[in-house]
Amino acid sequence: MTSLKFSKFQNNILDKNGNQIKIGFGVGSYWRIYKSENKVDFVPDLVEQLKTAIESGFKMIDGAEAYNTYPEIGAALKETGVKREDIWITDKYLSKSYELRGSTGPIDSLNRALGLMDIDYVDMYLLHSPTITKENAGITLEEAWQQCEKLVGLGKAKQIGVSNFRVEDLERIMKICKIKPMCNQIEFHPYLQSQSPGIREYCFQHGIQLEAFSVLTPLTKCGDDPVDNPILPIVERLSKKYNKTTSQILLRWCTQLGVLALTTTSNAERIKQSLDIFDFELTQDEMIEIIDTKDAKFFRGWGKDFMPYTKEQCNTGL
Repeated sequence: MTSLKFSKFQNNILDKNGNQIKIGFGVGSYWRIYKSENKVDFVPDLVEQLKTAIESGFKMIDGAEAYNTYPEIGAALKETGVKREDIWITDKYLSKSYELRGSTGPIDSLNRALGLMDIDYVDMYLLHSPTITKENAGITLEEAWQQCEKLVGLGKAKQIGVSNFRVEDLERIMKICKIKPMCNQIEFHPYLQSQSPGIREYCFQHGIQLEAFSVLTPLTKCGDDPVDNPILPIVERLSKKYNKTTSQILLRWCTQLGVLALTTTSNAERIKQSLDIFDFELTQDEMIEIIDTKDAKFFRGWGKDFMPYTKEQCNTGL
């Protein structure tokens, strides 16, 4: 049974002027792989890509320790001349940094990140995944969160949150926190509308904003056969109706649900198109039609090792 209850979710990510940030530009793990394979430390093309995003109107840049792109983010900020207060920077702590370079936790990792980006603070700092243990990170999940709270006190992170957290992970945080997570950044697209059982409803109930990565997965990873990828005829029809690209249709669907969408592309025209999604609105029936594709196909691109849930488990209650 379809429910649009989720569309009542209010976006609480605000820029300095009090306006909602509904879409962000991601600097993802592609660049870590690219740098490793090409044995380079700095990618000028990424700087240009980020400059185009900022100059086109993106207000949020989503980075992470795992992406290895701090120098490029810092360079883009300098070269665009954007005022620090006019751009939202999100960063994420990587537990593997303990193994890679002996990081003692979020405080150590963010201090390093700020130095490499040459900025004084980030607007939001996230724990990139809940798989933080004494064995792999030198600290527990609870201790990692307490370090994040200290970063707020130090003024180095304005807000704190999590990424890829399940209900049980958030409950561990909620039991000990002085500052509750502002957001949970998860894989979210029509074929995975709840990354783990009950997470959507839990975040709704506790006022934790959902942010979505991989929104365009059905268009990029699920093939071009409508039999195997049933959303294609829907978004193609809507694309013609609204004179928008299929990517714009899915991004609009996501933001219309109240979920902050993250997207990325190296194509300057597509960067601009990603922002041009707020001059139309999908009807309730069209929203439902896209929502209901979750019953026809299930696809998970990330986190299969610690989130081995079935379609039935993830769709329970939706």
